[in-house]
Amino acid sequence: MSNSESLLPLGKATIYNSEYNPQLLCPFPRQVKRDVIGVTGTLPFSGYDIWNAFELSWLNLKGKPIIAMGEFHIPCESPNLIESKSFKLYLNSFNQTRFSDFEQVEQQIIEDLSRIAGGKVRVRLLDSDQFVTEQLQSFPGQCIDDLDITIDEYSLDPSLLEKSTDPQQQVEEELFSHLLKSNCLVTNQPDWGSVLIRYHGSKINPEALLRYLVSFRQHNEFHEQCVERIFVDLMRYCQPEKLTVYARYTRRGGLDINPFRSNFETHIANLRLARQ
Repeated sequence: MSNSESLLPLGKATIYNSEYNPQLLCPFPRQVKRDVIGVTGTLPFSGYDIWNAFELSWLNLKGKPIIAMGEFHIPCESPNLIESKSFKLYLNSFNQTRFSDFEQVEQQIIEDLSRIAGGKVRVRLLDSDQFVTEQLQSFPGQCIDDLDITIDEYSLDPSLLEKSTDPQQQVEEELFSHLLKSNCLVTNQPDWGSVLIRYHGSKINPEALLRYLVSFRQHNEFHEQCVERIFVDLMRYCQPEKLTVYARYTRRGGLDINPFRSNFETHIANLRLARQ
């Protein structure tokens, strides 16, 4: 475990603080893991991490509890990601603190998250009247999970993508899988996700792609780093002209993390899948 990882609150006994405390937020340098996959200098992608919070509450000035859902966009260009347990503890610290209105809470969260991430964070809070607008959706394109293939190796292996393209077929394609699973870098708890691959270029063999995605099954890495690794591996082995990788992970502790990386798109919808 690196020095940066040893400082994280994950896997450690916790005292939950119900009074506002921004010092609970814990940054983790993105470059630590980008060095591992060879991402240095100018990033080969843009994008952001979409976090959705479902356990967010505070008190109004009369002491009455207010509940909300939160959506946070953390730019991938920011030097730090925010460690998930510290984010959860930070949001819990609003529980017994009084605020005048939604705008005050929103501005405070923007200020705190932007300071820790080192980049401008977008925040949107939804009151209970807006909850009904959050409908379940599905990924566009073709699901590759029904392919009848044999798999007997579950260790990360990007070479499964080698020679997996057909240069004679130039396509614009959207492929997705619900079989993405990795493990938390620190606690080894399973992280379950769905991933969308949108690309323009030589056609990618879907069987090779599915085997590659399944090879994450026993791999230990944060959500954000898994998505960046997928992006880098696809660019290296498949060399598409345009590429987007977007993962939707199931929530833990009232938070889900959904990294989006692309070299041609600047925005993607905050889709809510059935497992979320």
